[in-house]
Amino acid sequence: MTGPGEPPPRGFSGGGDDEYRSTVFDESFVRAARLQEFSARERLADREHPVRPLPPRPLRGRPWRGLVLAVLIVFAFGAVVYAGIRTQQQQSVSRPGPRVMSSTVVPLSPGGEGRVPGGRPARLLERSPAAEFYTGAAGVTLPPVRSTAHFADSQVLAALAVAKEYVVESSLNPEVLSGETARPVRILIDPDQHAQFDRSIERPAADGHHAATGWLVRFAPGHTEFTGEGVRVRGTMEVRETEADALEIVTDHVFVYAVRPAGASDERADGARPDGEAASLFTVRRELRLRFDREDLRDQHLTVEHSEVRAGPMSCAAPAHDALRPLTAGQSAGADHPAGTDPYVRDGGDSPVCGTLDPSSLPRP
Repeated sequence: MTGPGEPPPRGFSGGGDDEYRSTVFDESFVRAARLQEFSARERLADREHPVRPLPPRPLRGRPWRGLVLAVLIVFAFGAVVYAGIRTQQQQSVSRPGPRVMSSTVVPLSPGGEGRVPGGRPARLLERSPAAEFYTGAAGVTLPPVRSTAHFADSQVLAALAVAKEYVVESSLNPEVLSGETARPVRILIDPDQHAQFDRSIERPAADGHHAATGWLVRFAPGHTEFTGEGVRVRGTMEVRETEADALEIVTDHVFVYAVRPAGASDERADGARPDGEAASLFTVRRELRLRFDREDLRDQHLTVEHSEVRAGPMSCAAPAHDALRPLTAGQSAGADHPAGTDPYVRDGGDSPVCGTLDPSSLPRP
């Protein structure tokens, strides 16, 4: 047995109170209780309710710290959400609309009564200024890659790669040149310009914005075909940063195609044809201004801002906005001249533009 207030000896069970021995009821625990036991006098008066609830106590000390921290977290979260929404609104307001491609297509007519030289394609190329040009995509060379103020060299290289692919697909792809498809070119263009591109391909117009030949090189089906000789190419590409969020690449290339009238019979060994026709050379110079913002670089797209095309030999009277129609071997421009323009007619369409093909650009006899 143990006296009152003395701890039981080791190994002695003190009864049911032992299981609560580890629980400490300090003053803060007692004060925090929500129920209070009635006193003996109060239990005599009310036997049904041995305890009564206590009113909530005002928070003091540390609980306020938790409340303040929670309020600060809510305010911080709200500030982040507001800033994100505000940024999206500013971007949506400041984002410019789709950029519109402008183009100029100038046919080059051989002057006088001179006829277009004809002969075997390889022989013609050897005697032309294109004798030293590369064949096909090998002629579309990239300049040295250097970073700019706001774009790394890897980003500049990515822009150049897409620009080269666009030049190749729009100027050298046989299916695009023959007018069979325009999809290889379309998939490289920023989707914001797809509506303008589709309108130009389906319903071309000589209005400076919807010329199919401003986007790509296309020969009129049933008018011209290729001889099978590779296209000769030479040109340059220049990169510059026009703004902090955009790169601009300017391409300038000359393409020389060996062509013949569509449906002509196979040529003989000397290059002549039973109908008197032979192959001839057709030259196209394309200058493109291409834009790349950061979204274009991410998605491998580009925006065509301007295209300038000069092509010959062609007739000034022949339409050049929908497809190119070369003058082939033995043909001449004659008294060819652009159609007249009435300056008194408002909104009567763009004035026809035509140039004269320098004889030095033709193969030597």
